[in-house]
Amino acid sequence: MILTMVYKNNNANKLMFVIKKEIKSTSRWVWRKFVVRNVLKIRKITLSFFRFSPKDIYLSAASTNDGPDYFLFGVINWHFRYQRPQQLSSSLSALGRRVFYISSDFYEDARPGFSCEPLDDSGKLFQIKLFLNNPKVIYHNAPDETDLKQLRAGIGQLLKWVEGRASVSLIQHPFWFDIARVIPKTTVVYDCIDYHDGFGNNSSQIIDLENRTIEHSDALVLTSEWLNDFIGRRHSNKMVIRNACDFQFFSKRPGVVYRDRFDRKIIGYFGAIASWFDVDLVRHVSEAFPDCCILLIGADTVAAGAKLFERGNVEFVGEVEYSRLTEYLYSFDVAILPFKVLPLTLATNPVKVYEYLSSGCPVVSVDLPEMRFFDDCVDVVTNVPQFIERIAEKLNRSEDEGLIVKRKAFAEAQTWESRARDLAGFVEKWGARPKVSVIVVAYNNIALTKACLDSIDSHSGWDNLELIVVDNGSTDGTVDFLGDWSANSDRRLFINNGENLGFSAANNIGLSHASGEFFVLLNNDTYVTPGWLHGLIGHLMNDDSLGLVGPVTNNIGNEAKIKIDYSSMDEMMVKSNDFTIRHLGDLLYLNNLAFFCVAFPRRVFDLVGGMDESFGLGFFEDDDYCRRVASHGLKIACAQDVFVHHHLSASFMKMDRDERRQLFADNKARFEKKWGRWDAHKTIKRG
Repeated sequence: MILTMVYKNNNANKLMFVIKKEIKSTSRWVWRKFVVRNVLKIRKITLSFFRFSPKDIYLSAASTNDGPDYFLFGVINWHFRYQRPQQLSSSLSALGRRVFYISSDFYEDARPGFSCEPLDDSGKLFQIKLFLNNPKVIYHNAPDETDLKQLRAGIGQLLKWVEGRASVSLIQHPFWFDIARVIPKTTVVYDCIDYHDGFGNNSSQIIDLENRTIEHSDALVLTSEWLNDFIGRRHSNKMVIRNACDFQFFSKRPGVVYRDRFDRKIIGYFGAIASWFDVDLVRHVSEAFPDCCILLIGADTVAAGAKLFERGNVEFVGEVEYSRLTEYLYSFDVAILPFKVLPLTLATNPVKVYEYLSSGCPVVSVDLPEMRFFDDCVDVVTNVPQFIERIAEKLNRSEDEGLIVKRKAFAEAQTWESRARDLAGFVEKWGARPKVSVIVVAYNNIALTKACLDSIDSHSGWDNLELIVVDNGSTDGTVDFLGDWSANSDRRLFINNGENLGFSAANNIGLSHASGEFFVLLNNDTYVTPGWLHGLIGHLMNDDSLGLVGPVTNNIGNEAKIKIDYSSMDEMMVKSNDFTIRHLGDLLYLNNLAFFCVAFPRRVFDLVGGMDESFGLGFFEDDDYCRRVASHGLKIACAQDVFVHHHLSASFMKMDRDERRQLFADNKARFEKKWGRWDAHKTIKRG
């Protein structure tokens, strides 16, 4: 009789809980739909009249001794649970890195910009929420062109605030790839933490985007051997970095521990109760142990509570704060991992198992590949009877103290601090990039040549770089200088033609000696800016249909010229950066590029061949090459997020004016004989 009353009261309490939950949910929906939405609309309209400016927040000064900055493009909001994204961010910050955690939530605002939340007092750890006019859920669809334009501009504002330098962009969801990849001077790393095709809410867009993310990232980090076997085989630069635990937190018994109101033994679980959670297995456990409490802690997104409603010994606590998890963990007599065996869970390295083991609690799990990593610290079973049998063994036997010590020792060795050190050691190896060969043709103007080469050394940030200088018969000391410059360096090659063979011939000689996967032709009267090579090569790596890409500049006779004024290279750096960060990822497709600076893959060179040497000293050889590239169906573009300073025709200006005019006329006729009427290049207005 007493047991019957207890059972009825328990069900009545559960019914009241469901009713209250529904009332709360409905009230929240009404509030959001009719009050919050209208307030946000008014706010957005008002803010659109004001120019974005970041708040005055303490930011630790960048120091080269502390390594690169990290932009961690998260899969969740910082304050939603506290798992791999937050743990790695905190641990990287503790290593001295500045970490900017990009939240999966957006701030509704039509302007390009961001909100910034300091996460501690160090000035090195922040949550960033990018502005987005129409916020969306990142898990469902890829960003469209309008989204990309605003989000990239917002990242540009962030880079301006942090005074962007060399960085690592750690992507934890494919949604972010086309935003992260345009950041100058960054190494793009895909931290593959899940098998996204296993989620039911992903669109085909996200799956396609993940494939591109895998293919075009500089490196992959994978959380399990299954992901390494299935996805890692598609990339040569990869490392398995599993999950871990905050041992210091989970190994300490709290002052207050949850206690079952009926003093029953507790079979416990904490974590998401989602599509991969095996409700039927939990039902079998509750039926096998009617005198135990099956305590489930976590957000229930699959109505498991309703499905197990009649089971009086199953308790749903709901989501609890991270800081309170140990209150429940230390009440567990046995911890369980009741997952369905699916591609999604086969790929999982469960954080909660590390956390369970930190307390010394016995763990019973279904058979997943990553359970082998835990050795005999976890009881792994293959069917329901075994699952129940192992739980019974743990409940009915006194725990072996040696096993408790072993579990804790295992967990103690799996810390987020060690994972962060492994991650930094792996992704900060800049030499993992494809080899790039930069060919510079020199003809006198020794001061310009020196400045050009110095700028390449100072601002490329690309360790896998080969620099080839071809001299066309200089007589001003350039030859001696280049001989000294190239001595004792296997990355520098000097080729002395002894006479002026012309621009095309000199470049062809340089290209014939180049060993890179990508080539850049660069005039000696240029001065490159920070991140220039990352930008140009990044565009080529991301789009196989792109045949040639060049930068914007201050001085040229076509659409690559922008309106910019400066009186020194220092001022140029500031003003050009203001322009390029407003145009991250922007490509302007053109018919022609001027070859003061142009980049292309080796495969394009193999397809098209060298430059036409019949154009002699110069003029029209670049237009000719562009036509040849376009004839193969390849695109030609100006990268508006890369700026290279150009003095313009420093060598030609030393020629006799009449001789220069005649050369232009002759080569124009030569070009038109091959391709028809030549249309003069034009400049355009741009913001």
